[in-house]
Amino acid sequence: MRVLKFHQIVLRKFLTLFVLLFAIVGGIVYYWTYEFYIQSTKNALVEDTKLLSLQINNTTDFDKLVKLVRKNLNLRMTVVRDDGTILAESDKDKKTMDNHRYRDEIVQARENGIGFKIRHSNTVNKDLLYVARKIVLDDKIIYLRLAKEAEGIQAEILYLGLKILAVIILFFIAVFMASYKLNTEIQYETNKIVDFLKSLVKQKKSTYISSEYSQEFAYITKLLTKIAQIIVKKEKKKSKYTEKLQLANSQKDDIISAISHEFKNPIAVVNGYSQTLLDDENINPNIRKKFLEKIHKNGTKLSALIDTLRLSIKLDSKQQKITKTEVNLFDLVSDCVDTIKPNYHNRETIIEGDKDLRIAVDEGLFDIVLCNLIENAYKYSEDEVHIRITPDSLEIIDSGVGIKPKDIDKITEKFYRANTNKWNNSLGLGLFLANNIIKLHNFTLEIESEINKGSVFRVKF
Repeated sequence: MRVLKFHQIVLRKFLTLFVLLFAIVGGIVYYWTYEFYIQSTKNALVEDTKLLSLQINNTTDFDKLVKLVRKNLNLRMTVVRDDGTILAESDKDKKTMDNHRYRDEIVQARENGIGFKIRHSNTVNKDLLYVARKIVLDDKIIYLRLAKEAEGIQAEILYLGLKILAVIILFFIAVFMASYKLNTEIQYETNKIVDFLKSLVKQKKSTYISSEYSQEFAYITKLLTKIAQIIVKKEKKKSKYTEKLQLANSQKDDIISAISHEFKNPIAVVNGYSQTLLDDENINPNIRKKFLEKIHKNGTKLSALIDTLRLSIKLDSKQQKITKTEVNLFDLVSDCVDTIKPNYHNRETIIEGDKDLRIAVDEGLFDIVLCNLIENAYKYSEDEVHIRITPDSLEIIDSGVGIKPKDIDKITEKFYRANTNKWNNSLGLGLFLANNIIKLHNFTLEIESEINKGSVFRVKF
């Protein structure tokens, strides 16, 4: 039986591990992507049925409406009476269609108001994702049903899955190259040891073997020990390097996923509603106003995301400058509370301390710090929030879910998000920005927390 060399064994084991991990990760990626897109598509269709239910109250021409939806939203639309007969259908002649009273999505909508089903449609001979909504129109019950082709969803899933898998493959290639380089170095060192021992054997006389406690043997042992230490150091170096690559790749995946998700939805909303407004000049004014409000809201969200990313880049590269002015800290805190509190109704905020305390800060940047810390307290606590101002510190105290000890030192890292809490936003930049702005002012951020008891965020001046 042929005995493999050390680097060949390592290479084979790596390839085996690579194939195994690739299969596992590929399966996980596909399952996660499939569930994500199905849920996203379902939510989008539910929202579309909600908006269309408002518009359907202002029209009697259902046939025109379903054709308009097919043209603008590329969705199949069906309007069904409570007895199951078809009032309007975008893709087929309604007169030739079967009674829909006992379709799964219609039955669910009749019972719950909303119905959902993925099934094969005999009408159009395709697999479709259906969402149906129960509507009362002129004291009569009808059902508004939207459907999207499953093939389109599967294509989107495959596209995103391929992108994620491409990143994973690049990561494994990088690890393979690094492992191959390190294995080459280890093989070189091993050959040096073997050659050294061979040269010693050739130079020694037969009496050398029996001289186990001789000075020469001790010297050889010392050399071998040093060589072993070198190998251990190289293994540690290899392990640390691999861990760094894994961490970098994991962070890259998180960043790509978070940014693409945060930008995709607002862009899709803006494009969808603006196209509908362009195509239908006679759209109901109330619907037009709702569409424009959604476009404005999502445009503002995109602008805020871009500003947040730009600020994080400046802070990360140490390019952000500050201009300090003396401000009243109590007033600055009160302004933040007034800005944020409307989003969290019936929440009590207690501000304690010196109302005349003035500190030198960059007002715009420090406002970001205060608003972020205060909003986090609102997000993760249902009870009152205490804000305490002292001459040397500012404390924001909540009695919310708390932070796990292992997460406290990490939540201020860029793009870090704790497993159970999405700090600040899905990008994980809120506390990173706050901590870096605090450091720019030569202040410090202290965090104390207990699970299910609450947290204290303290800014020390």
